[in-house]
Amino acid sequence: MVFGTFDILHPGHEYLLREAKKLADSLVVVIARDKTVLKVKNHSPHFSEKLRVANLEKLNIADRVVLGSENEDKHQIINEEKPDIIALGYDQKFFIDELENKFGKNTKIVRLKPFKEKIYKSSKLKPE
Repeated sequence: MVFGTFDILHPGHEYLLREAKKLADSLVVVIARDKTVLKVKNHSPHFSEKLRVANLEKLNIADRVVLGSENEDKHQIINEEKPDIIALGYDQKFFIDELENKFGKNTKIVRLKPFKEKIYKSSKLKPE
């Protein structure tokens, strides 16, 4: 399982997804809701959540692409899906503080390495 906004897809995202896919038989990608992005990043995503799902599906890397929870329990999807592995991007910081304590006994938490992070980082590629 991988989590993210995946607003402006770039080679760094594709690398993350391909590396995560190597870790298991199937890959579920959880896309952050528009209101969650606004809350944690203090700005709305460039593309709507529906379009971000569609764009990620077009890559044909993930076995399933789902929207994250709309309620306050951002870990609800983990409880529902019960993934064997959660793969985190090198710079992910939102909603992960308790992952190891809450899910670490049943779910392996893996932090993936970056792919040319000085070039392919969403904050550097954001359109004006």
